[in-house]
Amino acid sequence: MAKGRQVAGGGRAVEVPPERLSGWFERFSASHGGIVATEATPLEVRLTAADGTTATATVPFGPLGEPSLDALVAHALVPRRVALVLVRLGGHSIGVARGGRVELSRTDRHLVQGRSAAGGWSQQRFARRRAGQARHALQDAAKDVFEVLVPRLSEVDAVVLGGDRRALDALREDRRLAPLFARAEPRVLEVGEPSRAVLEEAAVRALSVQVTLRNG
Repeated sequence: MAKGRQVAGGGRAVEVPPERLSGWFERFSASHGGIVATEATPLEVRLTAADGTTATATVPFGPLGEPSLDALVAHALVPRRVALVLVRLGGHSIGVARGGRVELSRTDRHLVQGRSAAGGWSQQRFARRRAGQARHALQDAAKDVFEVLVPRLSEVDAVVLGGDRRALDALREDRRLAPLFARAEPRVLEVGEPSRAVLEEAAVRALSVQVTLRNG
């Protein structure tokens, strides 16, 4: 079973590549005494094992037309071209990827200082300077997204976001980017400081299916 991250409400989430999805569910069944129930909706597929453990797969690039586990596997295997937006206060990396391979990209880094331990006026000046650095970094990120990705929205199947949610929310306020955010997938990838290497990894992860495991 793949390693995962803890999720709110208990349990853990794993990202399963499309080509491994069918085998992953087979191993899940074998490890938990078999599947006793399957519930499928256009947005998720939930399997309940004999020992009470559940595996809930969130449908990427949904919804499913005819919900079922087989339909989910087939849907996940469809080749897709996606736009990627990875943003944190210290930088951003954006691009377009087909089949998990980055075709074009733009990456930039900015200095945004950490918090200061000083107090009084020094702390206030530091806070103003840090806010200005963050604002400048996000303005540059919005500019690159607008120049590189917005003109190519008609060429991609979906938009996948990653990074800091507050930074992404700040970009949402830019009206020029509304068409892009309107097509964004609900899942936000957790990534480190954006770079070309992180973007390449995100291009593969963007196509994966997130499965949440919870004990019975």
